[in-house]
Formats: sequence, C-alpha cells, structure tokens
Amino acid sequence: MGKKRKHSESTAPAPEKKNDETAPERPKRTLLGWKDKSEDAEESKLSSSSSGFRNKEKVLVTCSRRISFRYRHLMLNMVSLLPHCKKDSKVEAKSSKGATLNELIELKGSSSCMFFECRKHKDLYLWMVKSPSGPSVKFLVNAVHTMEELKLTGNHLKGSRPLLTFSSNFDKDAHWKLLKEMLTQIFGIPKEHRKSKPYHDHVFVFSIVDEHIWFRNYQISVPHNEPDKIARGGLDKMTLVEVGPRFCLNPIKIFGGSFGGPTLYENPFYVSPNQIRALEKRNKAGKFAKKIKAKTRRKMHELSNPLEPDEFADMWKDE
Repeated sequence: MGKKRKHSESTAPAPEKKNDETAPERPKRTLLGWKDKSEDAEESKLSSSSSGFRNKEKVLVTCSRRISFRYRHLMLNMVSLLPHCKKDSKVEAKSSKGATLNELIELKGSSSCMFFECRKHKDLYLWMVKSPSGPSVKFLVNAVHTMEELKLTGNHLKGSRPLLTFSSNFDKDAHWKLLKEMLTQIFGIPKEHRKSKPYHDHVFVFSIVDEHIWFRNYQISVPHNEPDKIARGGLDKMTLVEVGPRFCLNPIKIFGGSFGGPTLYENPFYVSPNQIRALEKRNKAGKFAKKIKAKTRRKMHELSNPLEPDEFADMWKDE
C-alpha cells in the first residue's frame, strides 16, 4: 500500500483577502437607532470629563414589630416616594436594635436608615441615621395622615425626583443646619438613579413651626389645555396641589454616632407622651376626688342642719 499523504498537502492554500474586500464593521444597535463609532467616542469623552462626584445614596427603611396599621401605611408611603430606598423586614425594638440595624445597613449596601419605632401601640418614633459613623437623630412623630386617609386631589408620577424646599429659619441655629443637611441627603433622590424618572413634578416642603418640623408633599400642577398652553418659565400659572402624606417631627436628641453615642443636642421643650398621659390621668383622678368630697360635704351639711317636721306629713294616712 502506498503511504498516506499528509493533511497539509491535501488542503489547498487559502486565498489572501484583499483590503478592499473587507466588510465594514456593523455599527452598534441602540433603542433610538444605529450608533456610529464617532458618537461612541464623543460619549466616552463626555463621561470621562464629567466623572466627578456621583451620589450613591441608598436609604434602608424598616420598622419595629407590633407597629399599628396607620404608622405602617406611613412607612409604605415613604417607600413609594423614595425610589432609592430599600425596604427590609421588621426589627425587634430592644436595646440591641442599634447593632442589628447597623449590620442590616451594611448588608444592604446603604448609607442611611429610617427606622420607624412604635411603642405601646400609640407612640411613633423615627430614627434618621447616617451609618456607620453617624450622626443620628431621634424624632417623635405627631399629626400623621397617610395618602389613603386624606382625600387630596394631587397626584404625581411615581419615582420622579422632588424639589426640596426649606423654610428660612433652618439657618438660624447649628442643630437646625445639621437636620437640614440630613434631610437633604435622605430625601434627595440621586441624579440618574435607575429607579427614578428624570422629571421634577412635586415638591417636598420642610418648615419649622413651634420648634417642630412639618412635612408636606405638593404636586406641581401646570395648565395643559391647547388654547392655554403654558410657556417655559411661566411660574405665575403654576399651582401646588397637596398629595400627602403629612406629618410633624419633634426632634428629641441628636447623637454623634449611629443609633447612639455622645449627645450633641437635646431638646429642652420636649415632653414625652407618657408624662402627658400621666398628667391627664391625674386631672381625671382630681375631678373624681372633688366629686367625692362634694358628696361628703353635702351629707355632713344635711346632718348638721336637719329639716323641721312637716305638719301635713301624716294627713293622708289611713287610720
């Protein structure tokens, strides 16, 4: 038998490709059409030139166990208003809640936390915390009205970015300035967040009245009828319609750490709800004691001043 030829001998040499016959590279396909390499290079240049501070704020929102339905609805309203937040399961409100929540914040990759703590099924406390180094603020929440409860006509796009407005008295003291910065970082939605919409159609209003922070949410309403079409910058025709929720924050303490640490500020006008309820009980007990004293005085007066016998008392008796 003859020898087998090598494989290299059997295969014919491939013809060399000419430079003229090479097909042009296909451009990149996008949602808006085809994109050329030149546009890609321009975008990369713009991104490299604008690469500076990028807001990566993430807020963990959770609550304590045995929270009432109204306060739970308030927490869910805040979750729907803040697309950059992360919701977690309930946490037991004990002395060790700080360590548990700090660990949860780290696991979720968040930098801030809003913890709704309910006590005695009546009182709601709100913790706003910057983790892991602090500071943290403890508020008492009053005058709670949720979106489901109020019959308000306002409505805005879910996930849109709000405009934050603060009253001028936020700049009068150091602790109000600190609270303003914390509220700005927690309620300000990062630009170009993946769950947010690039629109500004509502306003978060924070105002200080009687040493309390009042929160309101308004929709920016613009007339859009065809004959009355508004021009750009026509602020005189824009109106605000309240959307909700609304609540009032009474600051109790500002701590230097996360869920504790040295006390930076303590509210001298704060009175706990337990003290208020105790005073109400004392007032009610005082009213009851006054009634008992009045009854005993009446009896003593009757005994000391007996009535004279009536001469007609036995007139109608049968003999």
